[in-house]
Amino acid sequence: MEYEATIGIEIHCQLKTATKMFSGAPCTYGRKANTAVNEIDLGMPGTLPCLNMEGVRKAIMACTGLHLTIDPLVKFDRKNYYYSDLPKGFQITQQFHPIGKNGFVVIDTPEGKKKIRINRIHMEEDTAKQFHLKTRTLLDFNRSGVPLIEIVSEPDMHNGAEAQAYVEALRQTLYYLGVSDCRMEEGSMRCDVNISLAPKGSDVLGTKNEIKNMNSIANIGKAVDYEINRQKEVLDAGGEIYQETRRFDEKSGTTIAMRRKEGTVDYKYFPEPNIFPVRLSPEWIKEIQDHMPELPEVRRERYAAEYGLSAHDISILIANKEISDFYEKVMTFSKNAKGVCNWLLGDVSGWLNHHEQNIETCALKPENLAKLVQMVDDGKINGKQAKALVEDLMEGKDPAQAAKEKGMEQVSDEGALREMVLSVLAANPQAVEDYRAGKDRAVGFLVGQMMKASRGKANPSIVNALIVEELKKLQ
Repeated sequence: MEYEATIGIEIHCQLKTATKMFSGAPCTYGRKANTAVNEIDLGMPGTLPCLNMEGVRKAIMACTGLHLTIDPLVKFDRKNYYYSDLPKGFQITQQFHPIGKNGFVVIDTPEGKKKIRINRIHMEEDTAKQFHLKTRTLLDFNRSGVPLIEIVSEPDMHNGAEAQAYVEALRQTLYYLGVSDCRMEEGSMRCDVNISLAPKGSDVLGTKNEIKNMNSIANIGKAVDYEINRQKEVLDAGGEIYQETRRFDEKSGTTIAMRRKEGTVDYKYFPEPNIFPVRLSPEWIKEIQDHMPELPEVRRERYAAEYGLSAHDISILIANKEISDFYEKVMTFSKNAKGVCNWLLGDVSGWLNHHEQNIETCALKPENLAKLVQMVDDGKINGKQAKALVEDLMEGKDPAQAAKEKGMEQVSDEGALREMVLSVLAANPQAVEDYRAGKDRAVGFLVGQMMKASRGKANPSIVNALIVEELKKLQ
């Protein structure tokens, strides 16, 4: 039987604030366990939450960047459940009045652009982090109370590639806005993926399985595709799909059942009594929206218009905001948009990966990269010589000075090069005869001999033209 997969994704994204959503404890990562927590985070008796308006501001930015309609009335609710990572016995969230509704992102698919709808964004607080050992569970409350937004998609995706593209589009937008650092490996962005299969053309969705806490975009695609095939095999064999929570095992590339769900959990939501509703002024919302950073889709269009780059180059450039920002700095010193792009995405990125550095912490200066590109364009050095200067460049050295120290100045003087060409022709009579016989590859051989004689300093394009000119004289 032919099936259609339906996929919806819930994303929890930590907001980049200095303090927690309802307390003054600091938001940190990697700090010693239970040292960034206070009595409010621990749910001590008599404590009262206080709303972090910076968290609200960043939630408004996220809603705007993802095209959601903002609700100016901020109200919170209690989600009641008992678990070891939630000392209060409830989580403060927005069940009934999410801050944003009805948004979308646009992704690229083999069939073209596709709009993935976003049902809602709501604010809440994070839970503590658990460490499960063989005989006990340890708790770190540093994460407890960190501001979160939960982004709930509509079930508009149908395969692993679309799920990956959706999460990447969200991650890129939130990161460009500065709303979150979106580091999935650190848990600041976590994804729960819901997948169901139904006969193709059916109006009724199949029983969904949820894959919890996906920690990388690549794994999301792998998990979705595996789960689709697993459910298909079960259904084709006459089996039944049960509603359950699963996890993705990276080593085996499979999803593994964690627990079965017998129905919808009743969390007994009710309005949070300790946080009064807050009416946001339209002026404040507009001020936030008017001063937002450039969104990736806007930058994409601008790069095509200003720099004439291909869609492929633009996509790779803006995938890394820091590289993209550095590119713009270089372009204030250069007119060769494609050349700068090639160097950044090629040799510079290769060096950064090899040395496990990033563009912000290395010593490379924008003006020096622009100068290197210009030196190649002007014929002062060739491409091979330029690559030999990468190490100097990445250490902050001026490429012109480094080239001089290494004796790399390219010879472009036609008079000097013509004398060398004549010497090379005289030393290689067989190549001259081959050319006379119609063997054009002899030109490439002679160019190679010239480069060898000049120890790589001769300008290859000028050398090629001079050799052809002199050979024609000998015909």
